[in-house]
Amino acid sequence: MLLSADRRHCEGRPVGNRILRSLPEREFEALRSLLRFESLALHKRLHEPGEKAEFTYFLNRGVVSSLVATREGKSVEVGMVGSEGMVGVPALVGLSHPPHGVVVRIAGDAFRVGADALRNILPNSPYLHFGVSRHAAILGIQATQSAACNRLHAIDQRLARWLLMMQDRVQGDVVYNTHGSLATLLGTDRPSVSLAAALLQRKGMIEYTRGTIKILNRRGIEESACECYQVMQQLNVPVELK
Repeated sequence: MLLSADRRHCEGRPVGNRILRSLPEREFEALRSLLRFESLALHKRLHEPGEKAEFTYFLNRGVVSSLVATREGKSVEVGMVGSEGMVGVPALVGLSHPPHGVVVRIAGDAFRVGADALRNILPNSPYLHFGVSRHAAILGIQATQSAACNRLHAIDQRLARWLLMMQDRVQGDVVYNTHGSLATLLGTDRPSVSLAAALLQRKGMIEYTRGTIKILNRRGIEESACECYQVMQQLNVPVELK
């Protein structure tokens, strides 16, 4: 299914989410009245671990991270979602209290839909059902690949992979994150991230100042990243439902 070139919410707001834009008009019309536009501020928490997930979010702009936290207060990123996907898939299959948290990493906006309302229309919306199911599978693969990456690859490779994934979703050359935040996302400590960032900067691949990372040489970063980036990147290619 080709993406709609100019699809809009009932309030006239443009739809940037790939899943929503891929729907045939009949299915989108059935969903349109359920969509509620919501701004996503930096660091906003869309879901706390163990809390009931009452809403799903189709992202238009920005990036959110799924985080797993331990009792000791440590956390690691296990998933990243931008305009290609959505937040809240577990609630659609009865897992209303997922153990991971979801936080906004890059400010943007989304369309919010009640989980119960969305679940009710899925049986009569095959394209939407396919898009949601495919995205759920992608998130699962992303989580397992991230686990392997964090265990087997060096921090400079992991940082390069993360920067590429983030740039793909912000569609720009600037990424905002402190070394402390990056340490949390990559499951390591701040000194290790600082050393990895300094290495990429010395090679002329990035410019880092006051929590802002500017990507200067994407090809160089691709060469520095582990193979996990290509594995994850190939999952983001749109697939037409036959």
